[in-house]
Amino acid sequence: MKKLILVRHAKSSWKDPDLSDFERPLNKRGKNDAPVMGKRLKKLGVKPDIIISSTAVRASSTAKIFCEEMGLPEEKLIFDRNLYAAGEDEMLKVLNSLDDKIKTVMLFAHNPGLTDLSNLLSDDFIDNIPTAGVVSLTFKEESWSDLRSQCCNIEFF
Repeated sequence: MKKLILVRHAKSSWKDPDLSDFERPLNKRGKNDAPVMGKRLKKLGVKPDIIISSTAVRASSTAKIFCEEMGLPEEKLIFDRNLYAAGEDEMLKVLNSLDDKIKTVMLFAHNPGLTDLSNLLSDDFIDNIPTAGVVSLTFKEESWSDLRSQCCNIEFF
């Protein structure tokens, strides 16, 4: 059985209008929420084999905070520029290409693509994954290339 944990980046700042969307950092709430959610996942025993994150500042910062709070080495963290502003199809391509030896993946990305991906993979509808929100999905297939529409069950949201 494989597990996919989708994480939306924590709340970002709009304080500096000169920054591009890609460069926006976490705001105060985001810096508070990310460690709380990382600690929750650690208590649940979540131990991803790899963590894949968008390279946008808000997503990569959130992923690093989660790693720290969960006691995960940053060597497990892979940055993929293709996840920035990606739709569910682009995210699915990244996941379908994973090595089948990997059992659990944590993916940090952005809305609306992340919510759309969750809704594509499961028949349980989620209106919106909020900032710092987490959706854990499981599926029985042994190959990431088999990840497709309606093949997953939501473990928790």
